[in-house]
Amino acid sequence: MPHDAQGGVPAGFRTPPSPPAFDPWRYRWAVATALATLVLVFIGGLVTSTGSGLAVPDWPLSYGMLMPPMVGGVFYEHGHRMAAATVGVLTLVFAVWTSLREARQGVRRLAWAALAAVVVQGLLGGLTVLYLLPTPVSVAHACLAQTFFCAVVALAYATSREWLAAPGAREDRAGVRPVAAAATACVYGQLVLGAVMRHTGAGLAIPDFPLAFGTLVPPLTTLPVAVHFAHRAWAVAVLAAVIVLARRGRRSGERGLARLGLLVLVLVLVQVALGAAAVLTGKAVTPTTLHVAGGAAVLGGCWLATLRSFRLLRPQAPQEAPASLVEARARP
Repeated sequence: MPHDAQGGVPAGFRTPPSPPAFDPWRYRWAVATALATLVLVFIGGLVTSTGSGLAVPDWPLSYGMLMPPMVGGVFYEHGHRMAAATVGVLTLVFAVWTSLREARQGVRRLAWAALAAVVVQGLLGGLTVLYLLPTPVSVAHACLAQTFFCAVVALAYATSREWLAAPGAREDRAGVRPVAAAATACVYGQLVLGAVMRHTGAGLAIPDFPLAFGTLVPPLTTLPVAVHFAHRAWAVAVLAAVIVLARRGRRSGERGLARLGLLVLVLVLVQVALGAAAVLTGKAVTPTTLHVAGGAAVLGGCWLATLRSFRLLRPQAPQEAPASLVEARARP
């Protein structure tokens, strides 16, 4: 059966017959934007970990000023706003730059979609302040941050030298593509659970670790306990998915996928340790905030593995039936 020469890549992202020249500066700008977004997630985590979400009660100004005195919780909250503005400017420049220099329509659209997402993210951040940290808005703000991060990672990879080169000819005999996509979905779901837990104050609803109230399964009699336990239980699913991803990455024959799978596995193990530390220290600022940023890093790694596997590996061809079986079926 013939296969798509681009390995199932969406039409708007396929490299044209005459691929565009690699633009190192635009690629570096995209990578810088992705890294800045990861830093922004960390700073946002600091705001929540330090209880500074309402340290500045107005928006878009801060106490009616562009630059208030950076003391106490204002340092974290206004610092978060400054970092967000920086990411917004980086995204705006990249979107304009891409619209002028990019031949692939899908990449241009994704760049503008990323800009729209960062604008909406800023509005959600303002609403969390003006409406005194409503849980649905705060959770949406956290989840959109992860979605935006994935968009920027995709843009960075789409402008990389690896993507612009000819797509890989190796078949996905190890089954990396579906596992990478499944791992990404698992991690995103875990981050949604984490956001709900964090913004409903359920982070210490179960105060011990690794057991829960001294048992494997605690009484799920209250919503905070149920949310907290769901976050822990789903972490097991995430770990299992990433272990499979790392194993299949090693068997794929692509060194980049093998290394990335191993890196994501290490990040997940660090995440487990940070989650335990957050509980056992009563949500100390450092491990709790690193746990938030680490979740984004794991999501970015799984998402990059998905993009890389779909670019470098072709779908596995269906196995043909043995000739003897075909002949037997053809007989009346």
